[in-house]
Amino acid sequence: MQFDANNKRQLLRKGLKAAVYGLPVLVVGLTINSAFLMTDAGYTYVHQNNITGQLDVFTEPGFHFRMPFLSKITQYDQVITVSFGNNTGEDFYQKLDSIQVRFADTYIGKVPVTFRFKLSSDPEAVKKMHREFRNNKNVIDALLVKNARNVTVITATQYTGEEFFQGGLNQFKSKLEDQLREGIYLTERKQVEVEEMDLAPIGINQSNSHKLQKTQQLVWKTVPVTDDAGMPVRQYNPLQQYGIQVTQVTIGDPLPEKQLDQLLADKKRLVADRIRAIQEQETSKAQAETEQLRKEIQRTREVQDAQRSKELAIIAQQQAVAVAQQIAEREIVEVEKTKRLAEVDKEKELAIAQANLSIQKANALSAEFEAKAIIAKGQAEAEVLKAKYAALGANREVYLAELHRDVANVLYNNLKNFKVQMPENYIGGGREDGLKTNLDVLTAFGALGVMDQAKNAQTNKK
Repeated sequence: MQFDANNKRQLLRKGLKAAVYGLPVLVVGLTINSAFLMTDAGYTYVHQNNITGQLDVFTEPGFHFRMPFLSKITQYDQVITVSFGNNTGEDFYQKLDSIQVRFADTYIGKVPVTFRFKLSSDPEAVKKMHREFRNNKNVIDALLVKNARNVTVITATQYTGEEFFQGGLNQFKSKLEDQLREGIYLTERKQVEVEEMDLAPIGINQSNSHKLQKTQQLVWKTVPVTDDAGMPVRQYNPLQQYGIQVTQVTIGDPLPEKQLDQLLADKKRLVADRIRAIQEQETSKAQAETEQLRKEIQRTREVQDAQRSKELAIIAQQQAVAVAQQIAEREIVEVEKTKRLAEVDKEKELAIAQANLSIQKANALSAEFEAKAIIAKGQAEAEVLKAKYAALGANREVYLAELHRDVANVLYNNLKNFKVQMPENYIGGGREDGLKTNLDVLTAFGALGVMDQAKNAQTNKK
């Protein structure tokens, strides 16, 4: 018992000792932890100094000094997504029901839509937002959700139910996004004409019953009020004072109320029945037109065959006439050609005759002049010869002496080396006793050959 009491006292002393030494360390650690703030990306932090009441805004990640134990940190999401009708969101505030809207024709529909907002990076705008809403949840619930729902409901009043569900969704999205960013339109309710596209009524003799036609319908709608320049007049935008931007608007598959859905289904069924009736009518009409066209084609083919036969006969006659004309023209050309060739030959002969006449005339003139020249030349030579002979006659002795001298010189020059050798053999005879045949000639030459051989033999013996 005493041992247990001693142990308890020792443990109590150790505990007091540890508390005495550990308390200052704990206080220092808590002080250091409370004196610094570590910020993350994607968040905006508002630091409130409770002593001075000063607000500091941190939008970038990093370490920041804060008043330990006497300051408050409020965290805001820089990008906030608010989704109506989408159960697979990022945070709890996205799990909202689709927005119920009422259209201009009193029909009701539910529109699933998602909005993405971006907070301002301006410290003054963030401080103003913090003073009025105090935390991130209040900003989402009291500002973003209510404003998005309000703008969606107001925009839906500018469309009829049929207009919205029959192709007006894209225009609705554009107007919704424009009013969220720039401010809601100042509107008034008035009766306007709505232009709709519908099939033309079915008629027996109507050729365009399968086509769409424009129809006008008067409805009450909420329309924007415009200024003198035609621009819409806008109301005050509550997001603008806080610098909040709308970065994205996405619309899902809207759901009409039962009556509107039944109306659209009935209209779709009526359109289908009308199309079916039109198709049947068009089929019958097409069949009748096809039969009529078949008969027309047959009649046209027969007419074309008859016309073709007629045209072929005419073409054959025309070809025969053309051939006859070509033959006649060819014969005419041949006759003209022969006539022309004859004329050319006559012209050629005439030209030759004329040329020969000119040549003969020229030759006659030439011969006449040549004769005159010969006569003149002969007369001149006769006069010269006469004068020469007259001179020679006057000196006859001298001329004869010179003539004998010249003859003697010529004979001397030509007979200086002249040698006369008599023949060794002679074969001949008178006209009656001479060589009369070839045999006589050959016999004579043979005798000469024998005589030459005898002579050569005699010479060799010597």
